[in-house]
Amino acid sequence: MQGVTTLNEFIIERQAEFPFATGELTRILNDISLASKIVNREVNRAGLVDILGAQGNVNIQGEQQQKLDVIADERFIQAFKSGGEICGIASEENDDFVAFDSEMSKKGKYVVLFDPLDGSSNIDVNVSIGTIFSIFRRKSEVGTLATEADMLQKGHEQVAAGYVLYGSSTMLVYTTGCGVNGFTLDPSIGEYCLSHPNMQIPVQSRLYSMNEGNLLICHEGIRQYITYCQQVDPPTGRPYSGRYIGSLVADFHRSLIKGGIYIYPATTLNPDGKLRLIYECNPLAFIAEQAGGLATDGYDRILDIEPKKLHQRAPFFIGSKNQVEQVMQLMRECDAQEQ
Repeated sequence: MQGVTTLNEFIIERQAEFPFATGELTRILNDISLASKIVNREVNRAGLVDILGAQGNVNIQGEQQQKLDVIADERFIQAFKSGGEICGIASEENDDFVAFDSEMSKKGKYVVLFDPLDGSSNIDVNVSIGTIFSIFRRKSEVGTLATEADMLQKGHEQVAAGYVLYGSSTMLVYTTGCGVNGFTLDPSIGEYCLSHPNMQIPVQSRLYSMNEGNLLICHEGIRQYITYCQQVDPPTGRPYSGRYIGSLVADFHRSLIKGGIYIYPATTLNPDGKLRLIYECNPLAFIAEQAGGLATDGYDRILDIEPKKLHQRAPFFIGSKNQVEQVMQLMRECDAQEQ
């Protein structure tokens, strides 16, 4: 394995960046790595066993829970509960946060907020899905039960965030506020290996990603931007390329590597947006900014929004800095014309 850096080796090498953590953050990331490998196994064998399709329950979001949603949620919660570094979690699949009550867990200094299986409605059609996670230092006193205030922190207070993409290859991408690095799972040795060091989002791209079925019910500035993208550009003689998978992790991962903008706006049907602020928007926004990109709700920085409730939603614009700023400018201009 000469020349290959595993995730575990990389994390240990970077421990010095977090002297306050004294190894806890390292162990949390290792717990996430292990749980993701278990979920990856379940995802890969989903078509062979009875774990495809709906569970029969509806989650707090009002969405049909998939069987794999529940399996992934349980696997990650178990990993965090047994690790001892986490005092509590909040998951998109659960109505309320969970405070771990063992004496070991109550001494934990961190909380994790996560979406165990984003894009799970695509499982049955074999489209890439993912796990998104966000790590915060607790606000409550160490040795006590975690509180809701531990979960409702602004995004800029994250100490680490990342995602796992279960696709043609399985990748774990994360940041601890010192750049973004990506690791690909080598199934022959069962280890994540550094494959994408120091990831950077191109400042400008010719890609845009949006469910254009929502165009007629969203902000006029967004419609103007999509029209701009579809026009023939004189230097190239061709319009921008629309790329929309409908799986947030996969759409963002493409933007992270190739550049472009991902838009999930507020609409007349969903005036607060559709994506969850603390489980989806905050962690991906942290990664985007660390990679030189931008993430806003169309007006303000995502990481500065103060969460008021666990399942709060937000409009989401993320990706190449120039493209996000262009949409924001068009929205401001339209707002000014309406006043």
